[in-house]
Amino acid sequence: MRVLVVTAVPAERDAVTRTFGAPSGVPVRRVPGAEIHRAGPFDVLAGGVGPAAAAAATAFALASADLASDRYGLVVSAGIGGGFAGAAPVGSLVVARRIVAADLGAETPGGFVPVTGLGFGRDQHLPPRSLVRAAADATGAATGDVLTVSTVTGTAERAAALLAAHPAAAAEAMEGFGVAEAAEGIGAPVLEIRAVSNAVGPRDRDAWRIGDALTALATAFGKLAPVLEGWTPHDHHDA
Repeated sequence: MRVLVVTAVPAERDAVTRTFGAPSGVPVRRVPGAEIHRAGPFDVLAGGVGPAAAAAATAFALASADLASDRYGLVVSAGIGGGFAGAAPVGSLVVARRIVAADLGAETPGGFVPVTGLGFGRDQHLPPRSLVRAAADATGAATGDVLTVSTVTGTAERAAALLAAHPAAAAEAMEGFGVAEAAEGIGAPVLEIRAVSNAVGPRDRDAWRIGDALTALATAFGKLAPVLEGWTPHDHHDA
């Protein structure tokens, strides 16, 4: 099974590829707006920051593979992110049980209403449960909701509001839902894994541990490789 891994930025992509000794900066294929790098069982691309860029890059990569009759069997959204206190401390890993578009909807006088509450669209994707369990067991990751946001949380008030709306939230990032939307378009299952570089809450760049999070991400993919190579998809939401 071929696996497409989508990160936001080249530093995250290179953390995955160096796990397998792949030379940094050497693409094996180009798609509009991105390069695909080969690393062990994975094709890895840095698709850009935010759900729109991630969705576009993922869709181009999936479409180009499909046209070449070389389809991907799994898509993984990966990178660093913020962790919610009590669920995912800095330096830890999170595998998403649900990939949630946390700010897709409308602000109303009564509070935030998700897009589904407006009567259209969807606001979450469910990775295969068996794969979530296997990935978490292999890497020692916590599991929980990973929230996709277009604006990174920078205050305690916003963090509290997100937790009130999503009590199972473990981490926050900016690309997972976009990647999942593109994967859903061709019927491919999706997984999201995040290495926690900072706490969700008041923005304090001096407290971020980006280097440690990238190292944790690289280590995680070394442990994930046999899991993903041995996993056979039966359906999107297997037991």
